[in-house]
Amino acid sequence: MSPKKTKRFYEEVEPLIVGPEEHGIKLADFDQDALQVMRRLREAGHTAYLVGGGVRDLFLGKSPKDYDISTDARPGQLRKIFRNSRTIGRRFRLVQVFFPGNKIIEVSTFRCRSEFDLEGKDKDVVLAANNTYGDERDDAFRRDLTINGLFYEIDSQTIIDYVGGVQDLRDKVVRIIGDAERRIVRDPVRMMRAVRHAARSSFQIDDQTWQAIMAHRRTLLVCPVSRIRDELFKDLRGGASAAWLRLAVECGLLGVLVPCYEELSTEPALLTSLENHLSVIDRLRGEEVGLEDDLLLSLLLLPWARKSFGVASDHLKIGEAFGRVRQIRDALKENLAHLDIKRAAKEKIAGKLGLLPLFEQNSSDKGWPRWLTKKSYFKDNLLFYHISVEADGGEKVDADLFPRPAAKKEKPRPSRNRPRPRQRGRGPAWAPRHQKGGVFGFKR
Repeated sequence: MSPKKTKRFYEEVEPLIVGPEEHGIKLADFDQDALQVMRRLREAGHTAYLVGGGVRDLFLGKSPKDYDISTDARPGQLRKIFRNSRTIGRRFRLVQVFFPGNKIIEVSTFRCRSEFDLEGKDKDVVLAANNTYGDERDDAFRRDLTINGLFYEIDSQTIIDYVGGVQDLRDKVVRIIGDAERRIVRDPVRMMRAVRHAARSSFQIDDQTWQAIMAHRRTLLVCPVSRIRDELFKDLRGGASAAWLRLAVECGLLGVLVPCYEELSTEPALLTSLENHLSVIDRLRGEEVGLEDDLLLSLLLLPWARKSFGVASDHLKIGEAFGRVRQIRDALKENLAHLDIKRAAKEKIAGKLGLLPLFEQNSSDKGWPRWLTKKSYFKDNLLFYHISVEADGGEKVDADLFPRPAAKKEKPRPSRNRPRPRQRGRGPAWAPRHQKGGVFGFKR
């Protein structure tokens, strides 16, 4: 006799329905391609909701960067509905729908919760190897944060809230769904996401979530290296890295992510310098300047390098400067090992940090010395120097100095009804008599 299935608490939760007069979101605020995707899914007989950060940002009066859609349609069905799409993902498959201008709308099938229950039972059970499909209720409770667990339905123009996300948006609170401690242990990257969203929106972190982050911050090191690295670059590129720094120091995540700051994070002058450097990154991000990974990490590590290796405006000879570069490079092997940064990137970081005194002592109104401008590292390190000058209270770096990404030319797609031009070249192996021989010279 099979065991009786008991209902989980989330199966009994009735959703809060927030009407258009309460949330103020209008369809005119939506990306039209995202609306088109949802309408086509509805016309095909499927449910479709805008989910996650898109609903959150629209509720807060912001313009969403991404429009993610969830539906009950399976990936195979989505591929039939949207010919201009592809399937990605291994653990759970997503469908990307392509539009002109290299725009991508991601569509996912409702996922079932992958962590058994949220009531504190089965605490030591390991996550399932893969996720399974579910319904919208399951999909809402499997998400990380309440403010990212909202659904928007375009026909009734209502927000569907199973997890209390609307109230948390009104109260400006970041809260992990369910038992924060248990869910962080299952996936420690959730700590980074909670801190990032609190920094970006100037929200407070819920006390239960905050205590769980402080208690389990070191479990972050058991996550795959690629996930930690990608999340850290999201923090640095998000436009609120200075606010992120303050929270990361307070809860202890900074020392886990950047071990060289483990003991130095209590020094006010060093933290002020680090915050000033990240503030320049945020300003440039606001002007749509994209910084390379090695430049971001160099700015993050500059206060540490100044403290540990005396990287300052002292008069160094080239040989001494390169000796300092070697010392920094050796130290980076230990401090960046958990991020799996490529060797070439570490060389660039060490070069920027160790050679900065050469730029500081040779800066003048007359221009840069010729011997320095001929160096292969001059242009790259010059941008780093200008940012450090602004961070130290000097002149603002001009955003036009940074290379802008070139716009990709969109290739015209051949019409489905128009036959594609025949490729020139050799004919088939068996060619008609009036044509030249095939590949092997045979005739019919």
